[in-house]
Amino acid sequence: MRWPERFYARKRGENCPICEEGRPDETLHGLRFWSGELTDAYLHRGGIQRGLSHVYFRGRHVVEPTELSAQEAMRFWAETLHAARAIEAVFEPVKMNYDVLGNSVPHLHVHLVPRYVEDPRPEWPFPFPEEDPPPFPDEQVRADAERLRAAAQVPLEAFL
Repeated sequence: MRWPERFYARKRGENCPICEEGRPDETLHGLRFWSGELTDAYLHRGGIQRGLSHVYFRGRHVVEPTELSAQEAMRFWAETLHAARAIEAVFEPVKMNYDVLGNSVPHLHVHLVPRYVEDPRPEWPFPFPEEDPPPFPDEQVRADAERLRAAAQVPLEAFL
């Protein structure tokens, strides 16, 4: 058994959707609420879990955190934690999951998954339902992104 050829091509950086999109304020899937030196953090539009966000490495095409230099790795994780702190401040989850996957889009990114008291599967690694629910209303996502932007205004250096 072998993974699909498109996976290996994307892993090499060919037609990588994350690289190709640049650093937009909005994507089909989310709204950027913070931009760091090496990362962008986007609030996910899908109705899966309120506050679900993704932090994308924007320095160059890499797939694994092990491909980063020591300085890049420190900065990448510091920026990821900065975005997570904003999510914690705005949504007050009980727990935050940090998922580094990349199985379908092999480009370094972290899924920040806030977990809540009313989470239907609190001990499972993912709260995701069997089928994707409809997206959150656009006005709610935009309001949440604005709240996250405000929370992320604390300078990252305050935590370094």
